[in-house]
Amino acid sequence: MTYYGSKELAAAFRTVRRNTIQVAEEIPEEHYGYRVTPESRSVAETLVHIAVGPRFQEQVHMVEHRTTMVGFDFIGMLATLTAEEKTPRSKGEILDFLRHEGERFAHALDSFPEERFAEQVSFPAGAEPPAKSRFEMLLGPKEHEMHHRAQLMVAQRLLGITPHLTRQMQERVAAMKAAHA
Repeated sequence: MTYYGSKELAAAFRTVRRNTIQVAEEIPEEHYGYRVTPESRSVAETLVHIAVGPRFQEQVHMVEHRTTMVGFDFIGMLATLTAEEKTPRSKGEILDFLRHEGERFAHALDSFPEERFAEQVSFPAGAEPPAKSRFEMLLGPKEHEMHHRAQLMVAQRLLGITPHLTRQMQERVAAMKAAHA
């Protein structure tokens, strides 16, 4: 028995995705083309990037069941994911895409055999580290999404929007101060 298995990983991923969707809902559609810098992804591209990000781990662990990344077509996978980012979508379509892709991956995590978490996946010679456990790799999409959600929260600030997680924290602090007074 582990303390953090398939069910917990799926639940944590769903929480992260729910927060990302709230950020996406709060940014007005007219700002979906906004870029923090000219060379960065737009809000829309970042949201689609987040939506399709788990497909890499899904391909490696759930479709191909790879034990080595030697021979994996990173360039082909990257081209496919980048094409998805560039596909024009409305705000509503992006929100639906985030929901669908998120739940699809969470469901796959939910049913992933826990005994496979400890299996090692090796990387090409010279890679650091030379291998990772499936568990560590399957945590990757959640960490990746949180990284990009932080970028979106900076974009929200630049657009004059206070992120919902900040508002919630401010409300909790105000309630604690009121209770203490």
